[in-house]
Amino acid sequence: MKTIGVLTSGGDAPGMNAAIRAVVRTAIYNGVRVLGIEQGYNGLINGNIKEMQLSSVADIIHRGGTKLRTARSEEFKTEEGRKKALNVLEVFGIDGLIVIGGDGSFRGAQKLNELGLPTVGIPGTIDNDLGYTDYTIGFDTAVNTVLDAVSKIRDTSTSHGRANIIEVMGRHCGDIALYSGLAGGAESIIVPEVGYEVDNVCKKLLQGKNRGKLHSIIMIAEGVGNANQLGEEIEEKTGIETRVTILGHIQRGGSPTARDRILASQMGAEAVNLLLAGETCKVVGIKDNKIMSMNTDEALGYERDLDQEMYKLTKILSI
Repeated sequence: MKTIGVLTSGGDAPGMNAAIRAVVRTAIYNGVRVLGIEQGYNGLINGNIKEMQLSSVADIIHRGGTKLRTARSEEFKTEEGRKKALNVLEVFGIDGLIVIGGDGSFRGAQKLNELGLPTVGIPGTIDNDLGYTDYTIGFDTAVNTVLDAVSKIRDTSTSHGRANIIEVMGRHCGDIALYSGLAGGAESIIVPEVGYEVDNVCKKLLQGKNRGKLHSIIMIAEGVGNANQLGEEIEEKTGIETRVTILGHIQRGGSPTARDRILASQMGAEAVNLLLAGETCKVVGIKDNKIMSMNTDEALGYERDLDQEMYKLTKILSI
């Protein structure tokens, strides 16, 4: 293994730069050349590749986004596109590839591995929707970003005596809503994994109002439904003025938390070590606070289960 390629793919996540830095510096420490592939699989097909030095990753550990940039590639989903990508890898002499991204990115790495290229995946997605690992890079930062917004919204909500619905990202995984809802003291947390009834949400709002509560926070994951429609229903049923805030891509940005920086650094180094040890078609993760690895096939077979004990706790604490 003389030359390793690294790319980021799919949605960006805070901490990706820390992972890139760890990959580059661990590889160079071991006498291995590193090539950075810009704009994900799309950049790979187009040969958008440059050599990375120690200085290439200086002063990026604290920065959000991804230095290598990212893009989605419809062409790479085709057999012809993947063959193009493999040809480019051979032209540049890349012996192994590290892919930082989510499940779609891992499937792309899997396809390249089937064509004979050693690959290792690093989980970088704010959604925390990969079932094989306890946490993904970017999730902790996203939760803290939501908490900061909750604090600001609570201030204005109290002033006006309103209910506020806050929609967070996560696709079909409710982890951002669950964790930020628990940490932010939300009255109701609505996630795709658990059904809900509008009347129960309204009842809780009215109970709070009757005991003198000046504000209410309802956390909803984007995969559940229409937050604006829910707001209209709540206002109609309770008479409580209700505002909707959709946080959107603000959750993807910002300087990564210490936890995400450390996790990304550990995972980046481990990905290089796996390639140097001759491992292939692997993904890195964390279980019980220990860095681990697993075959990509097996990892993608895990479904992300909502932490039911934590969800139960939110019900108890929001009475």
